[in-house]
Amino acid sequence: MKKQYWFVIITYIAMQLSSLVGVPLLAHSGFINASNKEVAFSIASGYWAVISFSIALFFVLYFMKEDMKYSYDRHQASIGTSIFWAIGGFLLALFAQGIAANIEVHLFGVEMGSENTRRIVEMVKLTPALMLVTSIVGPILEEIIFRKIIFGTLYEKYNFLLSALVSSLLFAVVHLEFEHLLLYATMGFVFAFLYVKTKRILVPIVAHVLMNTFVVAIQTLFAEEIEKMMREAEQMQFVIWRLFS
Repeated sequence: MKKQYWFVIITYIAMQLSSLVGVPLLAHSGFINASNKEVAFSIASGYWAVISFSIALFFVLYFMKEDMKYSYDRHQASIGTSIFWAIGGFLLALFAQGIAANIEVHLFGVEMGSENTRRIVEMVKLTPALMLVTSIVGPILEEIIFRKIIFGTLYEKYNFLLSALVSSLLFAVVHLEFEHLLLYATMGFVFAFLYVKTKRILVPIVAHVLMNTFVVAIQTLFAEEIEKMMREAEQMQFVIWRLFS
């Protein structure tokens, strides 16, 4: 693996671990004005994510500048084809995520919904600037690390299936929702496919940005409607159960 790749990975790990110190310091700094300690830590977590992710992105792009400069591949997809796959990849990721979610629910008994997403949505409501991290900065960092570096390095030596499996599982693990490993790994496979298909890391980045923006926007703007629909679905399931029991 190239030396600059290790710098990128170390930067990403340091960014993740920095919250252990940064969030408590920010919460007790007097900068956060909140009604209670729990809310103060939530707001501090949001602001620290904006700060740490932004700094990490700056360093990652700096470390990757030479690599990006000389990464041209004559087999790269055209701009028009890349746009098609970026948008199509977003739709494909949604479709794949839907299949994975149904498998988790009906085959493994995992509850529908993501605690990680719910927590992020609550933090976005308290710290709107966090939307930039969840929708743009986060996907850029994750695609550079998990697709460009990890998948790309493995793919030089191994086949697509093994390379995508390893990188996608790592991608899933860092989200710390082990009950949804299949969900995140499926998305990782889609983004790896987009990278191989177009030879442009920007394509899975755009698809990932669209995916995150869509999910957070839907759950932020239409949270009440979604909750109402879920209650109605639960009531309908109860009625059906009573009819056939």
